[in-house]
Amino acid sequence: MAGIKDVARRAGVSVGTVSNVINRPEAVLPETRARVLAAIDELGYVRSESARQLRAGRSRIMALLVLDMGNPFFVDVARGAERAARQAGLGVMVCNSDQSPSEEAEYLGLFAEQRVCGVLVTPADATGRNLEAFSRHRIPFVLVDRVAPGVESCAVSVDDVRGGALAVGHLVSAGHRSVAYVSGPGDLHQIRDRREGALAALAEAGLPPEALVEIPSDRLDVAAGRDAGARLLGLVPRPTAVFCANDLLALGVLQALYAAGVRVPQDVAIVGYDDIEFAAAAAVPLTSVRQPAVVMGRMAAELLLEEADDEDGGHRHRNVVLQPELVVRASSASPRRPGGGVPKV
Repeated sequence: MAGIKDVARRAGVSVGTVSNVINRPEAVLPETRARVLAAIDELGYVRSESARQLRAGRSRIMALLVLDMGNPFFVDVARGAERAARQAGLGVMVCNSDQSPSEEAEYLGLFAEQRVCGVLVTPADATGRNLEAFSRHRIPFVLVDRVAPGVESCAVSVDDVRGGALAVGHLVSAGHRSVAYVSGPGDLHQIRDRREGALAALAEAGLPPEALVEIPSDRLDVAAGRDAGARLLGLVPRPTAVFCANDLLALGVLQALYAAGVRVPQDVAIVGYDDIEFAAAAAVPLTSVRQPAVVMGRMAAELLLEEADDEDGGHRHRNVVLQPELVVRASSASPRRPGGGVPKV
């Protein structure tokens, strides 16, 4: 592989001149600059980023660590973060913890070794111990899609209590009096917050907590949704509506009900969460609570850049809470009379 000295020899200039062409081209005469660029092109020279970051003390890479890159929600978060990073001249390295605290710890160690300029992270470890250990490296990080008690950092999240209330309030207003909640891992605060919002909506409608029938799940994917759908079919009496903790679970429930010949929304209404792209394209377009994922990623990256660029110690951590929005589609569109039953048309 050609080095900077090879380029200098080919162009007939000093190593310093080659460095200036790469880093400060305006300081080099146009004729000399053209000769150096021709040599770079001819030799296929690529600047050593590892050497550059050793001199600078950090790289030009921002790391993004999410729970599940199979979930389109996190793809949108990454898209927003990438836009902000590119505007700042940075690249983004996206990694997947697969909801595993041990894999999260390994990735955080890798980020420290690579001297990334900062990390955007959706924590898999609810205790915060991984982030507490990572903070000793003095690399800034921002929490995405959640807050973590006891962790000193900026955070960008969504009001999930409000989101849960929007979902179940919508179902109650359509006449449903028994709602299944297909949840996810209990240590995720989003799952607890969405349940809290669901219970608040039931209470506001004068319904008891027992009107929310929880169907727990260890995962937040379509396969887990299908399993939850099978369990829903076995409930007696069966709830007339389902609120799912994310859209992938909702799509799995929809598949299970469709396979069993249960009509959506005539027999069972469904509401998801996130409003991923596939929600509107489902066989029965899915009602969902929309999270502004792209905005979330962009704002988190901007907060991270602000902290990374702070040299005077004036940065103050901020917790930004965005508001969700209910998007109503066909999966919950059929109203019901209070007490059950689909009104005749």
